[in-house]
Amino acid sequence: MPEPRIEVTSEDIARVVARFYERVRAHPGLGPVFARHVSDWPGHEARIVAFWESAILGLPGYRGSPVTVHREARDVRPGMFAPWLALFDMTLREELPEEAARAWSALAHRIGRTLRAGVTERETLPGGVPKLI
Repeated sequence: MPEPRIEVTSEDIARVVARFYERVRAHPGLGPVFARHVSDWPGHEARIVAFWESAILGLPGYRGSPVTVHREARDVRPGMFAPWLALFDMTLREELPEEAARAWSALAHRIGRTLRAGVTERETLPGGVPKLI
């Protein structure tokens, strides 16, 4: 088994994901967007746990393309990533030791930049000209 990138367990990951999505569902801006796309919360959370287990612990099991999913949602906007990351950071700080929270946050922010760039690509015209309306 590969060495974990961050000192967390599968149980830590599941706990963080569950608490984070409690907050997402209650968020006035993010909650409605997620509600339009997620009908099976336990299944969604299990996929996200598998994603983080793969990214952090090197475990197999996650299959998918987060950029494609967020792009195909059609209503995910670049400005949604800041509140998403703020909620995630708050959850990490509350649920994990400081060093693990800081390391996971750094990874989440790198992934967030990739997702935001993927969504932004959809919001441009040929030649990279921003699509403003």
